[in-house]
Amino acid sequence: MEKVRVSASVSYDVLIGKGLLDMSGSLIRNVLGECRLAVLTDETVGGLYLERLLKSIGDNCMTFIIRPGEQSKTMDNAMLFIQAMAQAGITRSDAVVALGGGVVGDLAGFAASVYMRGIPFVQIPTTLLAAVDSSVGGKTAVDTNCGKNLVGTFHQPSLVVCDTDTLTMRDGYAEVIKYAFLSDPELLECPLQELISRCVSIKRDIVQSDEYDRGQRALLNFGHTVGHAIEKLSGYSIPHGNAVAKGMYRAAEIGRQYGLEDCTGVIQNTLVKYGFDLSCPYSAKQIFDTAMADKKREGDFITLVLPESIGKCGLFKLPVAQFLELLEKTQQC
Repeated sequence: MEKVRVSASVSYDVLIGKGLLDMSGSLIRNVLGECRLAVLTDETVGGLYLERLLKSIGDNCMTFIIRPGEQSKTMDNAMLFIQAMAQAGITRSDAVVALGGGVVGDLAGFAASVYMRGIPFVQIPTTLLAAVDSSVGGKTAVDTNCGKNLVGTFHQPSLVVCDTDTLTMRDGYAEVIKYAFLSDPELLECPLQELISRCVSIKRDIVQSDEYDRGQRALLNFGHTVGHAIEKLSGYSIPHGNAVAKGMYRAAEIGRQYGLEDCTGVIQNTLVKYGFDLSCPYSAKQIFDTAMADKKREGDFITLVLPESIGKCGLFKLPVAQFLELLEKTQQC
C-alpha cells in the first residue's frame, strides 16, 4: 500500500493498493473513530462492491443508491440524500462515504459539505478517473440545466481509499494523460499503483498551493473548458474522459494557433494510442456558446489552459471574441 499525504485546510491520507475495499471499515475508524456512516453509491457500483463495503463497515450505517451517470448529479438527488440522512438520524459527528466514480464522489461530497453545515466524508473511488483526479482536492458539485458543476463547494475528504482491484480504467486515462502533459511525461510508463500515486502527488502539490482555485489550480482544467462543453452538448452521452480528450487535443490546436509550441502531434498520437476518438460533432459556435457558462469565464474574458511544451502548460486570459476566433480556426485544420 502507498500513502500520499495531502495537507490543505484539512490534512488527510490517500491510500492506494490492492484489496483495500475489504479493509475500509477499519481504515475509516482509524481516522474518524466510531460513528454512523451514510454510504452513497450507484446501482452499477453497488451491485459490484456495496456488500463487501458493508461487511467491512458493519451495521452502523445507512445506504442511498442513485442511478449511474452524469444525469444523476443533480440538486434534486443531493436533497433526497440529505433528507434520507436526516430521517436516518445522521448527526454532525457522523460521516458520508462515497463509493463510486466521479458522479458519486461529487454528489456525496456536496451533500456532506452542506448537511448540518458540513460533516466529514470519505472517498472510495472505483474508477481510475476518480482515483487520480476527482476524489482528491475537495471540489464538490452538482450540475444544472445551464452547465456542469455550476453549484458546488470546497470540502476536503477526511480519507481517500483507493483499491486498485476495483478500478475501471479506459475513460480515466484521459486524466492520467492530462497529468503527463502538465508536468510528468514519464508517468504513462509506470505500473498502476505508482501511476495513481504520482498523479495524486501532482494534484496534491497544486491543491496545497492553491486550495480554493484562485491561481495555479486552474492548470488542472487542461482540456476541460471545451471538454465540459462537449459533454453538455451531447447530453452527457459522451463520457467525461472522452470529452476531456477531445478538449485537450483542441486546446493544443488553439495553442498552436495562438503562437505557442506545436504540441498537437504528440498529444493527438498519445490520445489515439489510448483509444480516444478525437472527432467532434459540434460546431465552434456551439462549443463557444456552451463554454460561456464555464466557471473560468470572467466577464468578457476566459482563462484557457494551453500547452507550452510537452510537460508544461500555462494559463492564458483571452477575450471571449478571440476564443471564438481560435475555435473556428481549429475546425478549419
